[in-house]
Amino acid sequence: MDASDGHENAPSAKKSGKTSLLDSGEDFEVLDEEDIDDDLPPLEDAGGGDGDKAENGEKKNADEESDASEQLDEWLDVLGNDQLKKKVLEAGKGRGSRPQKGQNVEINLKTSLMDGTLVEEQHNLSFTLGDGDITQALDLTVQLMEMGEKALIHTDAKYAYGARGSLEPEVPPNTPLSLEVELLEATDAPDVELMLPSQRIALAIRKRERGNVHYQRADYAFAVNSYSIALQITDSNSRVDISPEEEEELLDVKVKCLNNMAASQLKLDHYDAALKSCVSALAHQPDNIKALFRMGKVLALQGEYTEAIQTLRKALKLEPSNKTIHAELSKLVKKHSEQRGAEQAMYKKMLGNPTSSSGIQKSRAKSSWGLSWKWLFGATAVAIGGVALSVVIAARN
Repeated sequence: MDASDGHENAPSAKKSGKTSLLDSGEDFEVLDEEDIDDDLPPLEDAGGGDGDKAENGEKKNADEESDASEQLDEWLDVLGNDQLKKKVLEAGKGRGSRPQKGQNVEINLKTSLMDGTLVEEQHNLSFTLGDGDITQALDLTVQLMEMGEKALIHTDAKYAYGARGSLEPEVPPNTPLSLEVELLEATDAPDVELMLPSQRIALAIRKRERGNVHYQRADYAFAVNSYSIALQITDSNSRVDISPEEEEELLDVKVKCLNNMAASQLKLDHYDAALKSCVSALAHQPDNIKALFRMGKVLALQGEYTEAIQTLRKALKLEPSNKTIHAELSKLVKKHSEQRGAEQAMYKKMLGNPTSSSGIQKSRAKSSWGLSWKWLFGATAVAIGGVALSVVIAARN
């Protein structure tokens, strides 16, 4: 799911008319002046003056034009797996004009099926590069575009709308797409601390909603990323006056993000992280039912049944008619009871069936008491008989 894995597999040489990112020349370093050799070449090798410079300049320009024309005709295999390719249709203003992660970019976008069927056309579409606000195909390829460039992008479904497809725009499941993109503008993102509270709240909500889209597509890691960005926005200090009502609204967005993040972390089996998210949400809203419910589930998955049952009972007390909480609590109580029964059976087995042993001990004790009473009765009878015999003998004398 993580598109970054593909960068490690990118080929280092051209294959079948395609180029990889390693062929782009971006990894070459510019020599510092102190690294340049100061020794002058011999006179015969020094070059022929201005005429040679002009000739070299013309040759360089010709080479650049040749490279540009070749670039227009070639596909760039962005990830090296032949599933995300980019081809320049119209060259831009040079590599120095490429946008950076974190900048807000604006593009014109035309989305089509591979057979040419138009899906959607959008003008002046803006998003933050690298934040996951858009499909992976665009997030990855727009970084490689120059200002003013027009490019054609062919993407596999996994970097577009995946196995679930999309309702808006209407894209069937597992559908590869052809994207025609024009990069219009790239500007630095505004300082969150200087934003008006209403702008800050709106931005945090947009990031959270994008996280919800990722969650619905089962892209849980991307969902966590979007929720994390939204939380950074809500937690940022504000250098602008903010009213108590706006603070409350920001807090509400924050708790929703924490709840949604916990749900995503549960799907990823990151139980400790999910528990931390629930605890943070409950620190702000102790009676938040969703946070209590998810906390109960996390504790149950961690084997903390007693605490889980207490947490779910608190949630059910707050909303007695909630069938989901009731079902989860009933299932957990039954499971806990079965576990305790199994533990008791195991302990009995380890101690060698203490029930039958105690029964034997009781039987032995009862038998011992029975013998004691019989012996005492017999001794008493003998004593009484002896006394009576003595009385008779004394009377005769």
